Amino acid sequence: MVGVFAGLLLAAPAVHATTAPPPASESTAPESSTEATAQDSEDSGGDETSNGAEYQDRISGVLRNAGAPVAGVTIKASGNGYEAETETAENGSWSIGVPEQGAYEVELDESTLPEGVALAEGQQNPRTVTFAGTSNITTLFLLGEGIVLQGDTFGTKLIERAVAGLSFGLLLALSAVGLSLIFGTTGLTNFAHGEMVTFGAVLAFGFSALGLPLWLALVLAVVGGAGLGYVQDAGLWRPLRRRGTGLVPMMIVSIGLALALRYTILFFFGGATQQLPDSQSPMLELGPVSISRNNLVSLVVSLVVILIVAALLLRTRIGKATRAVADNPPLAAASGIDVDRVIRIVWMAGGALAALGGILWAYYRPGVSFNMGQQILLLIFASVTLGGLGTVFGALIGSIIVGLFVEISTLWLEADLKYVGALLIMILVLLVRPQGILGRRERIG
Repeated sequence: MVGVFAGLLLAAPAVHATTAPPPASESTAPESSTEATAQDSEDSGGDETSNGAEYQDRISGVLRNAGAPVAGVTIKASGNGYEAETETAENGSWSIGVPEQGAYEVELDESTLPEGVALAEGQQNPRTVTFAGTSNITTLFLLGEGIVLQGDTFGTKLIERAVAGLSFGLLLALSAVGLSLIFGTTGLTNFAHGEMVTFGAVLAFGFSALGLPLWLALVLAVVGGAGLGYVQDAGLWRPLRRRGTGLVPMMIVSIGLALALRYTILFFFGGATQQLPDSQSPMLELGPVSISRNNLVSLVVSLVVILIVAALLLRTRIGKATRAVADNPPLAAASGIDVDRVIRIVWMAGGALAALGGILWAYYRPGVSFNMGQQILLLIFASVTLGGLGTVFGALIGSIIVGLFVEISTLWLEADLKYVGALLIMILVLLVRPQGILGRRERIG
């Protein structure tokens, strides 16, 4: 099984990297890029102008005047020793690919604007744009009085951020519930859980790169996450438990395992951010709320899966056995429950939930990278600790609180500080209630 997973990690980027860019006549680049190349060829006697169609990282936007698209306007981007340009398409859209993330200067050629159309007052041209953890950055040039910005009220913004926070919180809950299940049944604080999140997203990319349908690639990635949980417990944690290894040494082993998995994924997958199919989704207007289709799907999927997990824990024999083991393993064993079997199932369930969380996290960011699990691990721990260590429903509540706070805090804080605020709120709550929201005092100490 380990060999199969390693083969997928090796094959996925190879399939992606060895696919030659299509010729200019068959390019899958945006319409604006094709038109720009054709126009530049006419103007320069056949010399094509680079528009970066072969690159994954992109700078894009839409140009409109009085509500109507503006076509044929030249947009240029330069930086990091690279230059490219394109023209806006018939629908006003434009897109320029860049070879690497960083800061780029984007300029609209005002001489190519239609007669009587000019940039709106105060528009910065050229302007500098910087990639920040995403492969697609958008910048808009406002023309005259053509684009009227609707001044959203504070209430509307609050509702939108709350919906985004709920989506992020439920996504976070998938991984947090798995971590909480593992802690509740074994007492292990698993620092390798972030790499289990990464593993699911990487497998999804690998299977899709092999040409499988998206739905099948995602299902196999979740199954692969469960397989990783099985391999971990069978090959590492169960032997350590049988040897009577203490929880602190096991926690240190999990840190080493996290580093080993992270840099193994880096070796085979590479350091670039890759995109899952359909990572760019349209915005949907639901009354006063705007939400991307991917975020809406993520919200629904996360909610359904969490409800299923809750039903399994409350209504099924294995769920009751899991809660019994989490409450008192020796007593559960004395009652005839196979503790090792329950723990093995919990590891598989935790791996599957982490893999699904990684897939949804890749669509939320968007993108798949070797350290994406590391980026979200502290938030997962914050959610579990805030809700109460070892309590599944506490992990759910903690995740929703963290998700809401992260997104709503952007109304006042810089986006780069939103995760700091989530960790701060966790510290403040624990100062008042050390055992967490649903934790029990006897679990402390």
